[in-house]
Amino acid sequence: MKSHLKFFFTISCLFLSATIFAQLDSNKGSKEGGKTKAVILNNSKEATKPKSLEIDGTNGFKEAFDKENAKLKKKQEEDKLNNKGILTKEKLNEQRFLKSFKKINGQYIIPKIDQDLGTFRSDSKSVNIICRDYQYPDGDRVTIYVNDVPVIYNLTLEQNYQKFNIPLEVGINKIVIEALNQGTSGPNTAAFKVFNDAGMLISSNEWNLATGAKATLIIAKDK
Repeated sequence: MKSHLKFFFTISCLFLSATIFAQLDSNKGSKEGGKTKAVILNNSKEATKPKSLEIDGTNGFKEAFDKENAKLKKKQEEDKLNNKGILTKEKLNEQRFLKSFKKINGQYIIPKIDQDLGTFRSDSKSVNIICRDYQYPDGDRVTIYVNDVPVIYNLTLEQNYQKFNIPLEVGINKIVIEALNQGTSGPNTAAFKVFNDAGMLISSNEWNLATGAKATLIIAKDK
């Protein structure tokens, strides 16, 4: 009787072990056609449409650009009226910023720090970039690259916005803005806004860049 019980116990243990092993093996990943399936995480984010740029019709970017210019012109007129004969707020901010750095041979020594402007997804055929010198215009120059190819070369930033249309390829589009100099009075003070072809604001940034510093924006274009 004991030998029968021992035999039955041994068989039960073997069956249980085989079942557990099969369950563990099945959790290693399913296969289809000899290839293991994998989960790919997508860390990019959808750009949301701000209320200030609600656009109707097909001329979305033109309307958005006109709004930005009108807003800028109004601000410039107000500043001119309020600051007549005194230093402007922009100039005072620039002077406070520059006090933190040494000046050698007439040039401020500012650390070269690259900036990451984020990663976004879009199904647009192109993006529109508008840019200007948001502080005192002093000859700041930039070059814009798309996937390491210069598309806007040696651009001098002005007080008012300049606009450029950049076609997008399916997949990853790496847009890099490089500061070529620091102007005559301090760092490269560029203001950039990026819109899709419908006029939706994707990215908006202002910075103080040293010569050679780069700001990078990644746009993943869907098919």
